[in-house]
Amino acid sequence: MYKPLLLVLCLVWTDFAQTGLREDIRRDSNYVRQLYEYLHANPELSWAEQATAAHLANALRELGFDVTPGVGGHGVVAVLRNGKGPTLALRADMDALPVRENTGLEYASTVTTSNDSGQTVAVMHACGHDVHMSVLVGSARRLAAMQSTWQGTLLLIAQPAEEVGGGARAMLDDGLYQRFPRPDYNFALHVSADLAAGRIGYVAGYSMANVDSVDIHVSGVGGHGAYPHLTKDPVVIAAQIVMALQTIVSREISPLESAVITVGSIHGGTKHNVISNGVDLQLTVRSYADETRNFLLRRIREISEGIALTNGLSGPLLPTVTVRDEYTPSVFNEPALVQRIAAHLSERLGAARLAQVPPVMAGEDFSRYARVTPKIPSALFWLGAVNPILIEEAKASGQSLPSLHSAQFAPLPGPTLEAGIHAMTETALLLLGSPQREMIAPPLR
Repeated sequence: MYKPLLLVLCLVWTDFAQTGLREDIRRDSNYVRQLYEYLHANPELSWAEQATAAHLANALRELGFDVTPGVGGHGVVAVLRNGKGPTLALRADMDALPVRENTGLEYASTVTTSNDSGQTVAVMHACGHDVHMSVLVGSARRLAAMQSTWQGTLLLIAQPAEEVGGGARAMLDDGLYQRFPRPDYNFALHVSADLAAGRIGYVAGYSMANVDSVDIHVSGVGGHGAYPHLTKDPVVIAAQIVMALQTIVSREISPLESAVITVGSIHGGTKHNVISNGVDLQLTVRSYADETRNFLLRRIREISEGIALTNGLSGPLLPTVTVRDEYTPSVFNEPALVQRIAAHLSERLGAARLAQVPPVMAGEDFSRYARVTPKIPSALFWLGAVNPILIEEAKASGQSLPSLHSAQFAPLPGPTLEAGIHAMTETALLLLGSPQREMIAPPLR
């Protein structure tokens, strides 16, 4: 007879806890905002995140996490064990881009450094990794303070070198899942330059693409531009290859399947009247399904060699097609996990905050954390970061907003950070175990 009353008391306690979480996040906002502005103003390039990693390691160590730096380069792994239960991995990436910031922010980056080629470049967090790190630390602060409300193991991953597609692989190769608890779930947030700050976007299934970089060297037989019949012109052959590659997607891939082949660079020749001995092409190749990826790479090689053969080249003069060791697998969000998280966040944050969004052809090496044997259910959600006023102005004017990787990309910090911490903390509370607690209400008599 007391079950209805017990249910009411549980619901009241749940509402109280949720209200308390929102208030705690807001009370913590100054700390998180200062962290965000520091990270934004002090970016570091891929594989050079030493100071960033040390800053995050210290912040997490102060919260009671068992922190291990130097995993897969400058990667940081922090573990908080809180009794028996599932293991959840929350991941944020740390590296920035060689972009000169043009946002006009008071805390804008003025950092310059030398890249791998020895060139001096400006550095900016133009992809929102400063937001990702701040949200991770902010969520860690909430979850460390709420250990009475969850059970299990929290695994925090601060990853290097996402922008060059190698950081996740380096951490896994360095024993991430052998040296530390193997997750039952992986979760991450990525800022969106299309969603209003405070909103959360989600995709079930393929969310981001396989990304391959392909180099093609087209050989030829050079000579005088006035005597082309005595040569095998690699510029003409390369042009034929560029045009023919476009038919792979338009005529050999189902219209229901997504794929991209873009020739982003073409270099050859030195002078107006000289036919060169070679041309170099650089391609980005993108897909969702692995079968599609394999087909694209095979056809690129076959078409390149076939066109060279029809132009009278053979043997060592056939094109060299190299798939660079920079492959980023597609992100596949486990549909059942996505629906579970989305339903929970809709209830906790409000249905108006959640938006189902289309997949994109950008890449993210978060995908590698799921692609192990056996696979780990994983999900990457989008975190809106744009001032809603700017979105409305852009719609009215027909102009585009600054995209990710733009020198003008500037997230709206307050609502972006608050929504990100709320969403990540709520997701953790959903996926980690619930302790068996006595009712706080006095026993009924």
